[in-house]
Amino acid sequence: MNPILQRAKELESEIIANRRYLHQHPEIRDELPNTTKFVMEKLTEMGYEPKEICKGGIVATVGNPGKVFLLRGDMDALPMEEDTDLEFRSCNSYAHTCGHDTHTAMLLGAAKILKEHEKELKGTVKLMFQPAEEIFTGAQAMIDAGVMENPHVDAALATHIASSGLPCGMISYKEGPSGASADMFTITIKGKGGHGAYPHAAVDPVNIGAHVVLTLQELVSREVNPLEPCVLTIGAFQAGDAGNILPESAVLRGSIRTFNNDVRNFIKQRTVELCEDTAKKFRAEAKVEFTSGVCPLINDGEFTREIVGYLGDLVPADKLCTREPEMGSEDFALVTQMVPATFLYLGAEVEDPAQVRRGHNPNVLFNEDCFHLGTAALAHCAIQWLDRHSN
Repeated sequence: MNPILQRAKELESEIIANRRYLHQHPEIRDELPNTTKFVMEKLTEMGYEPKEICKGGIVATVGNPGKVFLLRGDMDALPMEEDTDLEFRSCNSYAHTCGHDTHTAMLLGAAKILKEHEKELKGTVKLMFQPAEEIFTGAQAMIDAGVMENPHVDAALATHIASSGLPCGMISYKEGPSGASADMFTITIKGKGGHGAYPHAAVDPVNIGAHVVLTLQELVSREVNPLEPCVLTIGAFQAGDAGNILPESAVLRGSIRTFNNDVRNFIKQRTVELCEDTAKKFRAEAKVEFTSGVCPLINDGEFTREIVGYLGDLVPADKLCTREPEMGSEDFALVTQMVPATFLYLGAEVEDPAQVRRGHNPNVLFNEDCFHLGTAALAHCAIQWLDRHSN
């Protein structure tokens, strides 16, 4: 067995214990006081000098002068309640249903292995423990705080646990576009309230909102090249609270996703134009606000192939597979725009098919048998990349 994989297996109980503690005490966004305290204490025990460079964002380094390889693990949970029977289920109203608790625990495991091999490292590994991935602000906050500099990062790797679609112990990868951009928006339509019996004396924002929904779907089907994947979703439509009263305003919320930055910018521009023009046609006003956004995640092809080669030292060839791009989004995309980087998926399906759920589900479960492999993959790829690029 590969020595790094063997060491990760020896640390398995520790990795699982750390994950279970984090799972039981989830925190959201960048409000991570207990999580950051836990991570910094663990790193300090290992001999690191971690720093919180922005709210909820921790950086630590290990190694020697030379190239710098970054490993990213996100730490935030989701504002939802867990509905499992786990002994270590969430003790509050938040839940780690996306598996970021596992990412943090696996990166802590890798940190321990890397510290044990520090004298042998032919360069530096930078550990990036990130907040607020779920709202697409954490990576940018850490970049703004200097995570990619001092020392300058040359390449980066991140992994994501997969609770469904990938058997436990499998690792999947994708060269090129892997995850879509995401732009969240709010549309506020200002009409004129009135009695439902006298619609002519009012300006109905509900009717206008319905036209906006249909118009935006036609934008995707008629103004975007059908060979370019694009999804525009309206997920919330809020207006009024009585069946016989026309409200003063309506609020719609949605998202835009694509793999092409040119398409992304075009759709955003046309969303504003069509909303404003549609409202104006019905004697109302519409305001479009983009509340958050992240670019597409594009893995560097050459770098990805290199990383997959290192993974071949840990698992047999039939445990590595390519994956199709998907419309989900991930703010590690910002890192992939700056340096050669790739984003891997680690299979963590539970054995019982009836219990398999996608992430963000209150009943989702993650198979703990793969955690040591995730730790080994992070540590081994960092060591091997630095060794190959030391000259």
